[in-house]
Amino acid sequence: MNHRLLAIAVLATTALAGCTTTAPGYGTRSPAYSQPARCMDCGIITRIDRVAAGRTAPSATGALLGGIVGAVVGREISDQTGGSKGNQNIATVAGAAAGAVGGNAIQNRVTDGSYDVHVRMDDGRSVVLNQRDVGGLRENTYVRVVNGRVVLR
Repeated sequence: MNHRLLAIAVLATTALAGCTTTAPGYGTRSPAYSQPARCMDCGIITRIDRVAAGRTAPSATGALLGGIVGAVVGREISDQTGGSKGNQNIATVAGAAAGAVGGNAIQNRVTDGSYDVHVRMDDGRSVVLNQRDVGGLRENTYVRVVNGRVVLR
């Protein structure tokens, strides 16, 4: 009986396998499949414009405010940790120097301009993205737009 069921199963499987069809070009590379996929977020930079900063401040403002805050913080930290008067003075000076450097960097970052990067996308659209730095981007460079930023591809 088991041989009979096995023979019927093999015969049915063979019959069903003969009924299947394959898609045209299956197993071969047809011209439609041989081209690489288009990049929907890629394009060429057509122009880069510098946009002036709308905010300005005197040149030493960041360093001055950062130095004051750094000196106060350095003095407080030394005072709270039980430092001697000499250590408190050293901490005050070190805090002022670190605060001045940090304040100057913050001011430069806030008052710097930005760039409008014009990109002609592969699908024909034109987009303009504003970003702070262009890091190696130039006109006629092939790029990709990722999270609202233009990056080299």
